[in-house]
Amino acid sequence: MKRVRSLHKQQGAEVVEFALTAVLLFILLFGMIEFSVALYDKAVLTNASREGARTGILFRPQPRNASEANSFKCNESQQGEDEDVRSAVCGYAEQYLISLGGPAELAISVVRSDANMPPGNEVEVTVDYSYQFLLLPGFIGTLGDLIEIQAVTSMRAE
Repeated sequence: MKRVRSLHKQQGAEVVEFALTAVLLFILLFGMIEFSVALYDKAVLTNASREGARTGILFRPQPRNASEANSFKCNESQQGEDEDVRSAVCGYAEQYLISLGGPAELAISVVRSDANMPPGNEVEVTVDYSYQFLLLPGFIGTLGDLIEIQAVTSMRAE
């Protein structure tokens, strides 16, 4: 009789225990997923900047047509050789980047040591991206909404 009463008092304890541990479990699960996507996006941006730098050091006959501005975004239209660099970076990023907060907005900067790019000079491509979390800021208020990710690649024309 006592055993039946003690079991009767513990009825529903599993639900309470699961409710307490489920929150922590889901925060850890979504945290691993979101940080994995952020690390993947960092690798994609590194490869995109590398593709842009490779495009920037390609041999082109004189006169070379480098653009005046060295910083622009993917949806802007520019003229000149740096447009090819921007297109290479944007094309690679659009194909592989996982953007959870909508379309990706990249800020691309191209810096050349010499506009004519004779052998031995360098081109540096910098790609900035604001990674936006999907779920974590809702669970953890102090986390913030964005992580700034930057990839820089420098290559020498040979």
